[in-house]
Amino acid sequence: MAKNITLYSDGSSLGNPGPGGWGTILEFNGHEKELSGGNPNTTNNQMELQGVIEGLKALKEPCIVQIYSDSKYVVQAIEEWLVNWVRNNWKTAGKKPVKNQELWQEYLDVSKKHTIKANWVKGHAGHPQNERCDILARDEAERLR
Repeated sequence: MAKNITLYSDGSSLGNPGPGGWGTILEFNGHEKELSGGNPNTTNNQMELQGVIEGLKALKEPCIVQIYSDSKYVVQAIEEWLVNWVRNNWKTAGKKPVKNQELWQEYLDVSKKHTIKANWVKGHAGHPQNERCDILARDEAERLR
């Protein structure tokens, strides 16, 4: 039976584009694992998505994953837009190229063995794991400044 995992993630960019970071918390059966990283020249959306990708990469077997992010971009793409982007050869509904296509392709690759549901949480609203992910992401961005 697949493990039920909760993945919290946040991203940050100083300058957008500029130095950025991501922070992710994985929860399973009362245990937490924190992950973080950064990029010296990136955007906020790229870091939001990178955090989700890195969290999924850390899972060693197929899981049922509840993703929580304060990025409407990431949540809506996973839940609504991604299937059409792929069907339309990486074009948006407006026939423009999808931004961050390489990252979305990586997301598709690392997510395919899992069952995923993405959920939006309001950022900076006192949600403990979201607040912690925000700190991890900002610390990484500051480190690269």
